[in-house]
Amino acid sequence: MGKKSKKNNKNKMQETSKDSAMAFSFGDPEPVLDSNLTDSLGVFLLDNGTYYSPPVPLTGLARIRGANAYHAPLLEFKTNMILKTFIGSAAVPYKEIHPFTTDYVTFMNAYFQKIKNHIGETVYLKHLPAINMRRMKEADCYCMLNLNGNTTEFKTGEVLHVKNYDVSQTIYGIPSYLGAIQSMLLNEDATMFRRRYYLNGAHVGYIFYSASASLEEKEKNEIRDAVKSSKKLGNFRNLFLHIPNGREKDIQILPVGDFSTKDELEKIKNISRDDIIAAHRIPPALASIVPTESRSGTGDISKAAEVYEENEIKPLRKHLSQINENLHPKQHITFDEPEYSV
Repeated sequence: MGKKSKKNNKNKMQETSKDSAMAFSFGDPEPVLDSNLTDSLGVFLLDNGTYYSPPVPLTGLARIRGANAYHAPLLEFKTNMILKTFIGSAAVPYKEIHPFTTDYVTFMNAYFQKIKNHIGETVYLKHLPAINMRRMKEADCYCMLNLNGNTTEFKTGEVLHVKNYDVSQTIYGIPSYLGAIQSMLLNEDATMFRRRYYLNGAHVGYIFYSASASLEEKEKNEIRDAVKSSKKLGNFRNLFLHIPNGREKDIQILPVGDFSTKDELEKIKNISRDDIIAAHRIPPALASIVPTESRSGTGDISKAAEVYEENEIKPLRKHLSQINENLHPKQHITFDEPEYSV
């Protein structure tokens, strides 16, 4: 408070009864993303009808990989499980199939460029980054978006596109984990909230109640502005208030709830984690989930691995093996059978 305000406080002590009650609210809900990834589902022709847009922004799917401690590691785990028994060929070495498979489990779209010899046989499959690939208006034609804003167009039939099936359209594949995106972001938000709480040491999660303190209009505005400035960037600031000649309980802080409490944070983290694991269809034992009091155990990890191999990984390998249709039999890729079988 300024010196002038301090001097006026003594003369204004008897005028507090003339003050009317004042209340205001703050902290309105704000969207995590400027636009929800799933709000723009649809395939449309862009760039004057040159190529189709993906049904979900691929850059958004790429950023979400790092949104929490589970999503990206589970995608990498699935990639490793698919490729652990991979047997490559001269046409498809490991250095090409690994990014291809990573793109597939992330976007459910993966691309190879067919490198052919002088007689038209495919002798090599070169990985093309899925995040930049687009299906053109013409069938079996593709282009790649470049950093300079231009596009690199490929010849008809030059690009091999492997995708999963989407019931809404047949141009692109779409990840099955889209329904868990909000849980992925919620898990991140809970972690960030706790980090800010510890870094700043306090937060405005209360009702600021003034019973009979002598506060001028200017001082009320200063307090209100200080409280309002505690949200968004730089939130959870400590608030200092000095009222000369103030009496006990003139100003009271009434807590109304604390998101940062241990039970609430753990509940949100656990629920969002379980949603993410369920979306990836990975058994908790394989997802490095530590048993807690609510979980008696994660079960037999060997048995879980067998079931996961049989029901999830084998179908994915079979789906990816369709690239052999574009190769000479001597250049086919194969997968060894694992040591266990269900």
